[in-house]
Amino acid sequence: MKKISTILGFLAVFPAGVALADEDCLVPMADWQPLASVADLAEQNGWSVRRIKIDDGCYEIDGRDADGRPIEVTLHPATLQVIELEYEDDEEDDDDWDDEDRDGGDDD
Repeated sequence: MKKISTILGFLAVFPAGVALADEDCLVPMADWQPLASVADLAEQNGWSVRRIKIDDGCYEIDGRDADGRPIEVTLHPATLQVIELEYEDDEEDDDDWDDEDRDGGDDD
């Protein structure tokens, strides 16, 4: 019985922890920052952007950091706060990031 009350007490105190572990951004579109602001943030951080997309309700930037390492950055759509910055494996990303992407794709 003591074990059950301990578990129930833990669940009663920490139910918000489950919600915080969820990486979805639950923000109404009316409260989102414009896409241009996401691009500006990337430029300010020295990131070269290959693609900006929406994933699980968050902005996600695929690109490279200032040192040329492949990154994936998840941003809160209303505040543009970095939720996660993940360094990608350079070898597996090389197939997707070709010379056209590096120079902006303008071969004309």
